[in-house]
Amino acid sequence: MTSMVNSVAHRGPDDSGQIFWRQQDNSIGLGHSRLSIIDLSAEGRQPMTVACSLCGSVTNSGPAEKLWLVYNGELYNYKELRSELTAGGHRFQSQADSEVLIHLYADQGPAMLKRLNGIFAFALYDGRPAGQVEGLQSGDLFLVRDGLGVKPLYYSELNTGFLFASELKSILQCSAVSRELDMAALHYYLAYLWAPAPHTPLAQIKKARPGEAMIVRKGRVARKWSFYDLPYGQKPSQQSENEIAAELSRTLKTAVHRQLVADVPVGAFLSGGLDSSAVVSMMPEAQSDFKPTCYVIGFDENLDMDGSPQDLPYARAVAKHLNVDLCTVKVKPDMIRHLEKMLYHLDEPQADPAPINVFLIAEQARQDGYKVLLSGAGGDDIFSGYRRHWALKMEKMWGWLPLGIRSGISRMANDDSVPNGIKGWMTDKAWFRRLRKAFRYADLSPEDRLIAHFYWSGEQIRRSLYTPEFSHALSGVDTAAPLQDSLGNIPLEQDRLNRMLYLEGKHFLADHNLNYTDKASMAMGVEVRVPLLDPDLVKFAARIPSSMKQKGRMGKAIFKKAMEPYLPKEIIYRPKSGFGAPLRRWLRLELKDMVADVLSTKSLQNRQLFDPAAVRRLIERDRKGFIDGTYTIFALVCIELWCRIFLDQKVSV
Repeated sequence: MTSMVNSVAHRGPDDSGQIFWRQQDNSIGLGHSRLSIIDLSAEGRQPMTVACSLCGSVTNSGPAEKLWLVYNGELYNYKELRSELTAGGHRFQSQADSEVLIHLYADQGPAMLKRLNGIFAFALYDGRPAGQVEGLQSGDLFLVRDGLGVKPLYYSELNTGFLFASELKSILQCSAVSRELDMAALHYYLAYLWAPAPHTPLAQIKKARPGEAMIVRKGRVARKWSFYDLPYGQKPSQQSENEIAAELSRTLKTAVHRQLVADVPVGAFLSGGLDSSAVVSMMPEAQSDFKPTCYVIGFDENLDMDGSPQDLPYARAVAKHLNVDLCTVKVKPDMIRHLEKMLYHLDEPQADPAPINVFLIAEQARQDGYKVLLSGAGGDDIFSGYRRHWALKMEKMWGWLPLGIRSGISRMANDDSVPNGIKGWMTDKAWFRRLRKAFRYADLSPEDRLIAHFYWSGEQIRRSLYTPEFSHALSGVDTAAPLQDSLGNIPLEQDRLNRMLYLEGKHFLADHNLNYTDKASMAMGVEVRVPLLDPDLVKFAARIPSSMKQKGRMGKAIFKKAMEPYLPKEIIYRPKSGFGAPLRRWLRLELKDMVADVLSTKSLQNRQLFDPAAVRRLIERDRKGFIDGTYTIFALVCIELWCRIFLDQKVSV
């Protein structure tokens, strides 16, 4: 267990603790690495137990007969819950938010989950001889991941017992865990750049879904259920646009105020985009005279950012407008040298360079004394801010066409004999790439077409890359199936944009953006909070009519209107940009030698996942401009590097 705790020491560099005991038929061990944010004293140390008669966990009982908690995250409404529990007779021994979870569990059992507002993954061991609510037994482990999936939770159910951790690498410290790959997961990483929960790269390690809880009894999962789901399928709000905008800003202000709770300084990301700027604008609104330090990535001004504008000029304008301090984290094209470290900390082969930005900002923030940063993550996912949302809305202009015509359009979009950048076709390559992608799946059904907006490569291209053995292992695997299953959870939601936003929150946000944000920041011992994903704000956003979210090409229209009293219009209505990096340049220049090594014939033959000739053809056609294989190539690189790090252990990070 010590090696498991040590492997995630970066998540909690302030303290650590372990407890272990043997019983007649099993052994229990709990370990924790602490990032001290609320109650910095030793009283907040974990694993944590309490001495409270109402909890049935008393001082003179043995460790196996108590309540024990290990917890990662923050409970934003802990003060209100603590006051309620104290009034009911509970006695606290610390000021930590973590202790509230123990008392609340003793008071209400799993029903406690509907009371929590926060980001968390926690495990509560209940060894009390008596006092459990119906459905629980002495010796049970109660394991929970927060509703939006801000905090990660991995687990492995073995014949010899049950393991869980905040990171996959911690579970891999146990030699009993098989290193067998989950082939379906690798297929999903190529299709989406992420794998939908519960899939991970390894067949024997799963990740809990957002809003999932489970009871583990005698080393096996005895019960698993969802205690929270994204609240789509509601009746749309009947308020006017002005009323909704005003309430939206009030709700955001409340969310930011909640998430400023800490006994350490709180800073913020500030890209100069709408989402992070809105969060920062509400920090002094929520707490008078609050002047946070904000962080932005600064690239070389002449660097081609794959068609997206750079953030730094906008971030400077916002910082000046809001009178906050701005720290620019300057990076050079060689920032890609962090790629292997990024993959190690991500635990999963996510082919997105954005985590490097988070890592570098968190590194600087920690050096400056900040353990907590507020982020604008989630705004695009609840208010409609991605290009695919506009593309979905535009389908009504051609979706009525007969299948035969749509099939013809799809064939033209998939025709790789037409280079992306050929002169006389389109000088704006980024625009042409997006147009081509928009029509690639024109022949699919409306539901499958909705899901296809999340694909980064065509099915035919992906399947052509696989060895016969890999292809055989994928027999019966439907790329769209996990997302189709998720859509089955919201049968009452008929609005297509809201159905897509449900998938954004359920998968792209939880399985991708939040995973890399947590892992990259916690790698430096920095916690990132996400006010735009406050449950009250998410519930409110789900009821906003989609016509107020996406107006033609303008996404997040209602959010932009709500922020007009707080931010300059040139910031609110600036061009959309991603939190990324110049990946296409990297693959052709800085990463060229790495691509040649990692995707060499010898390397691919040794791994026996991808066909060397097909991969070589993909790279050649991408460099000649016949296809845009950027993210597919990068995904192949990340998968192989991940295997070297976690399976071969030949890469030092």
